[in-house]
Amino acid sequence: MKIGSRNIGTGHPVFVVAEIGQNHQGSLEIAKEMIVKAKEIGVDCVKFQKSCLEAKFTKQALDRSYSGKNSWGRTYGEHKEHLEFTIEEYETLQQFCSEVGILFSASAMDPISLQQLKQLQLPFIKIGSGDADNIPLITEAAALNVPLIVSTGMQSWNQVERVYSILRNQSMALLHCVSAYPTPPSDAVLKMIPLYREHFPDVVIGYSGHELGLQLSVASVLLGACIIERHFTLDKNWKGTDHKASLDPTEFSKLIEYIRSVENLCVQPNMEDILSVLSKVLKDNEINPDDLKEALKPVTIADRKLLLSEIPCFQKLGKSLVYKNDFTRGHVLTRNDINVKVSEPHGIRPEFLASVLGQRVVRSCFRDEPIMESDLMKDDTKNN
Repeated sequence: MKIGSRNIGTGHPVFVVAEIGQNHQGSLEIAKEMIVKAKEIGVDCVKFQKSCLEAKFTKQALDRSYSGKNSWGRTYGEHKEHLEFTIEEYETLQQFCSEVGILFSASAMDPISLQQLKQLQLPFIKIGSGDADNIPLITEAAALNVPLIVSTGMQSWNQVERVYSILRNQSMALLHCVSAYPTPPSDAVLKMIPLYREHFPDVVIGYSGHELGLQLSVASVLLGACIIERHFTLDKNWKGTDHKASLDPTEFSKLIEYIRSVENLCVQPNMEDILSVLSKVLKDNEINPDDLKEALKPVTIADRKLLLSEIPCFQKLGKSLVYKNDFTRGHVLTRNDINVKVSEPHGIRPEFLASVLGQRVVRSCFRDEPIMESDLMKDDTKNN
């Protein structure tokens, strides 16, 4: 694939993305400071996260009480509002990145944000793990004719195949990812990277890491990852849940140095060869052979599933099918009746949208409520 003027894939330099996300604390000036620092240490691209809160979350999800040391507001909606930049502020950051000389991009977290990011003419748009089962959003993104990068945390192998089937004619990349912050080495399943390369040979494969330290991300390059994405922070002690699993400038600078040292090596994907390379590149205190062994366990397609360590993220940010309007008992659901949002409680996952269409509801349903299996008539009676 091509991102800006860069060719990305086997035989080309690894494309390194610093995920600023919302680690900017809601401050445009801190965001600019992070951009400058990312450029100084050799990052190829900084990435943010764009949300329209009313399109991403149900009202109940936004209105819930949200207290604690990481909260920026009384409710979850107020917390998220503090951290969210407007599209005009995104334009400001995009222009600033152009002046600094670093690529700028963002994840689209809902349909409105997707269309807004399209207007910015980004070098690529990211679809995060929380939307990798959001078939409506992925289908809409496929129609934009924009390079797409999709993280695959919390997904089944069947869903990864479905994403691939929808986007395979696009310029696209799939990132192996585990949505646990931080990711335990035993759940990193890094050999999913060569498995992706085997099963999806015509798309770029990369790695979005949330583990502590550097060795697993460097190992992912030795396994064939052509894109590396890690969260970036200026201070791991700042308020926010992502900072602890992020890399500070010193760590990120080391990561880039190590990636550039190994990206052209041809290494067998086994523990002994990878450990041998890492021992020559990383410092002794940056290598943990036991953790590496855990991360390099053999895997099959059955290992690409929602992991226990990912459940907290799924419970917080996993999306559901929700009612777009109020409906009376007996209403037959059409595509125009359904949205995809983060809801409380969780309802039917977006990947099962097709199975819901044409079903009758057995109760009065209200806007932004999650669609539950118990709401729907059984298949043998829905047309009676």
